[in-house]
Amino acid sequence: METARLSRVALTAMVVGSMVGAGIFSLPGVFARHTGPQGGLAAWGIAGSGMLTLAMVFQFLARRRPDLDAGIFAYAQAGFGRYIGFLAALGYWTAACLGNVSYFVVFKATLGAVFPFFGDGDTVSAVLTSSVLLWATHFAILRGIRQAAGMNTVVTIAKIVPIIIFIVCVAFALDMNVLNENLRAAAGAENGSLLGQIRGTMLVTVFVFLGVEGASVYSRYARRPDDVAVATVAGFLLVLLLLVSVTLLSYGILPRAELAGLRNPSMAGVLRAAVGPWGAVLVSSGLMVSVAGAYLSWILLAAEVLHAAARAGVMPAFLARQNRHGVPDRALWLSNGVVQLFLVGTLFTQDTFLLIKTMAGSMSLVPYFFVAGFGLLLTCRGESHGGWTRQRKFELCVAALATAYASAMILAAGLDYFVLSSLIYAPGTVLFILARREQGQTVFAPFEWLILGIVALGCAAGLWGLVSGGMRL
Repeated sequence: METARLSRVALTAMVVGSMVGAGIFSLPGVFARHTGPQGGLAAWGIAGSGMLTLAMVFQFLARRRPDLDAGIFAYAQAGFGRYIGFLAALGYWTAACLGNVSYFVVFKATLGAVFPFFGDGDTVSAVLTSSVLLWATHFAILRGIRQAAGMNTVVTIAKIVPIIIFIVCVAFALDMNVLNENLRAAAGAENGSLLGQIRGTMLVTVFVFLGVEGASVYSRYARRPDDVAVATVAGFLLVLLLLVSVTLLSYGILPRAELAGLRNPSMAGVLRAAVGPWGAVLVSSGLMVSVAGAYLSWILLAAEVLHAAARAGVMPAFLARQNRHGVPDRALWLSNGVVQLFLVGTLFTQDTFLLIKTMAGSMSLVPYFFVAGFGLLLTCRGESHGGWTRQRKFELCVAALATAYASAMILAAGLDYFVLSSLIYAPGTVLFILARREQGQTVFAPFEWLILGIVALGCAAGLWGLVSGGMRL
């Protein structure tokens, strides 16, 4: 059967659809709890510049190494070996699964404003309803990649419209007195240093940028390799414009203290203040469409990563299987099974949405770091460059900046999130061991034992923290 081919528009929609999910609808409240307009602008400047360099690394890697058509994990494997490639695949896949859980949680939290039994999206009723939606979508996706990708393009357009309406309405309703007051209040010493305020938002920015590699993951379905590069940067710039506009314009509608106290989705409270009750209805409706589209994109991405990793030999062979529609059904079953487990786990956590956002952002940092690192290695070695051309020097600078940004984000995340990530990386390594034994190969290279030891220590520290009460979910 011929594999479905995706156009440049469909690939761009995959990037935008992957990035624009529940996160953007919570930005006004989340940012206001950490910083004011100055810190928000600085945070987006840093995050936007850093993630742009990462998007550009994905862009030139798609052009320089079109043979690595599985995207994010394939680059890590090519640069640093099979086990690193496996960890990148596992981390990215887990972030995708956690992202899907966040969509269900915020979807039900939105409904909770009308139907109290849904609470903040983490009640028994919310979990049961989410489970029904989860498996209904699962069986729809099993019908084929082509149908799902077409649905994603339509849904992406539908969910962008309410966000644009929000931006236009809030821009016209902007109150300069409120904005100036927020600017003055944020500069006060009682709010701490500007650097500290920015640091508090960084994992949030990583979370909302998840999906920038969407076109790269689907590069094997692209009609032309150049389409992947164009779709990645075009989709990123469009989403960045939306994120910055939603965040900063909100400071001109309500005082920061009121923004910080808004119920999720906080965009609904901002638009209600700007235009009246219909604004909250519009944002809530847009959120539901957005969550549906983002879920579709992310579950496809998650299954595709497992499938591609199995084809490359870093995951067990059963995950490489496709059904008659060309869908990696075993990978899809495993992905949705894990999402179901995480959904049940939301019944036992405290601030569920915040935990999921920060964990998903943290899990994605390791894959991003190794992709940027591979781009740096590729340009240093001069593979496919043909000498020290101007283009090679430019790509070297971009890759170095992307690597520095990913490193800084890992440090900003802190030890706690490394430990929590290790709780997934360590037991997940069983899949890598199974794959290597299937192939009759030595499981770990000498330097990989060191990496495994670090992961195991992190896992042990995490378990001790949970058991002793020093760490709470």
